[in-house]
Amino acid sequence: MRPGVSEVIFSKMLAIWLTNYKNPNSIGAKLRTKRIAPLLACIDQIFIAKGSVSIIDIGGSENYWKIIPLDFLKSRNVHISILNLPGIEFKSNSDLFSHLEMDACNLPEIKDKQFDIAHSNSVLEHVGDWGRMKLFAIELQRVANKYFIQTPNYWFPIEPHCMTPFFHWLPKPARMFLVSNLQLGHWQRAKNTSEAVDIVESARLLNYKMFKALFPTANIKTERLFFIPKSFVASNT
Repeated sequence: MRPGVSEVIFSKMLAIWLTNYKNPNSIGAKLRTKRIAPLLACIDQIFIAKGSVSIIDIGGSENYWKIIPLDFLKSRNVHISILNLPGIEFKSNSDLFSHLEMDACNLPEIKDKQFDIAHSNSVLEHVGDWGRMKLFAIELQRVANKYFIQTPNYWFPIEPHCMTPFFHWLPKPARMFLVSNLQLGHWQRAKNTSEAVDIVESARLLNYKMFKALFPTANIKTERLFFIPKSFVASNT
């Protein structure tokens, strides 16, 4: 077996085990199902109060919402606006969704508290440096009455994108070397140095104190896998 092949196979198997959301018995699907229980309760409360529920999903996708039964969403008169950066193509055949093209760190076209719920799942770590994270957090809390946001934990030993143990704790040159020579998890192998830098800098994981600093008044819950804190969820629900 060529050097690196076993590492690639391991990361791919780990990715399937942890993030195969199409399989309801996968670890990832079970964690998501448990995670969204408070969100479903919030949807119910808003529906009872006003008869409809508007959600903005920042950095999300229609596929993500398949975790919730369609009948539940329709019976609560839910409409979901999915916001992503300009240039990302979306096709939808459902009136349940609409699509917005904006930078989530700067949303002047969206009014204060325009939506009932702002939601974001594993997006915060991708928006850029600390300055952009602060802007993202400010906007997410501004545009809706309630918010519900999740992000992976820096101190969980498996990096959640390349599915490689301890990867994110390595020095940057070491991480660049690995992504230049191996196809890890959800990442394709970098073709050159520029791509390697882009891949390594595409995800900046946060620890609890950093997450709390962005959402100081939130109720923050810790998700655990094998008793180890895997990710954090902040909400004001």
